[in-house]
Amino acid sequence: MKLSILDQSPISAGKTAQEALHTSVKLAQLGEELGYERFWIAEHHDLFGLACPNPDVMLGVIGAQTKQIRIGAGAVLLPYYKPFRVAETYNLLATLFPDRVDLGLGRAPGGSAEVSLALSDNYLKQVREYPERIEELLGFLHGRYPADHPYGKISPTPVPETPPETWLLGTSEKSAILAAEKGMDYAFGHFMTDSDGPEIVKRYRENFAKKPGSERRADEFSHGKDVTKSNTETRDARQVNGLGHGKDVNSRVEPRVIVAVSVICAATTERAEELALSSFLWSIQQEKQVDHHVVPSVEEAKNYTFTEEEQEKMEKMKNKMIIGNPPEVKEQLVTLKEQYGADEIMVVTIIHDAEAKFESYRLLALECWKVD
Repeated sequence: MKLSILDQSPISAGKTAQEALHTSVKLAQLGEELGYERFWIAEHHDLFGLACPNPDVMLGVIGAQTKQIRIGAGAVLLPYYKPFRVAETYNLLATLFPDRVDLGLGRAPGGSAEVSLALSDNYLKQVREYPERIEELLGFLHGRYPADHPYGKISPTPVPETPPETWLLGTSEKSAILAAEKGMDYAFGHFMTDSDGPEIVKRYRENFAKKPGSERRADEFSHGKDVTKSNTETRDARQVNGLGHGKDVNSRVEPRVIVAVSVICAATTERAEELALSSFLWSIQQEKQVDHHVVPSVEEAKNYTFTEEEQEKMEKMKNKMIIGNPPEVKEQLVTLKEQYGADEIMVVTIIHDAEAKFESYRLLALECWKVD
């Protein structure tokens, strides 16, 4: 079973944002050591004590301190940015760290309405233009613009030998269908939604299969052909050899699916449930008007008196999480993978204590990959 890591750089009570970001770097290094497939870091803006507003910067740091693990954004919130700028940034990362960079795309605000206003002149308009922005971005990354197009004259330099892999992230049928229409890989946020995830992923696969010409396009790109090129226009040598070298790693014959799930694993079920208390309290506090949304300690969570309504919310949260000892967690992950037909499971773990978080990922890897 392929396992990956999604990190949100949460700030724990008693710790600083700097410490949270350094913990993210250490987690990526541990993930590489243990054999995790990829490490993605999320983008959030002034939200719930999450320390990373800019995955691009963090990926430069993480890439320089790792060697093999794939690194990526989960996700770049595309409505805030011009596609050419995103293409330049991730081409730069893919040049520095060859064949290791993922570019996850999302359209969520990642913060409050005030944050959206501060980041964008017209966020809602740009959300409506999200499909067109994706197409524009893919055009820049893979050289899909014909020579007579204004964008056919420019390149998002530096152009890497292998472009970043582009994933579309989502939690709804709308995002699943969009990923299928674009011929993109899809990452579903199981931990973020109450929707029928397996049914949504099924719709993604069904619509991907219906995509006209997807198999032809993937085959032609794999042989270095640009199927969007005009029959009467030929790119100059700079463009043909520059924009993706004729490769299009996102035009696939078969769809790929990652399912992201919240996991807390410990040596015993009791310890895992104890660690989860701080995560539950953190989620509940997000709904309240408090000054600092940091992850509380287990001790604070134990001393907190949960109301009946909050206890009901906790039970709902448990239904979307996997909490337990290594064999229990593995069994549930295998079941989840089968329910979704997922190619890969991406794990997000929110624990106050960094060492306990590292141990959760360590125990999970050892259990899932041990030789019987």
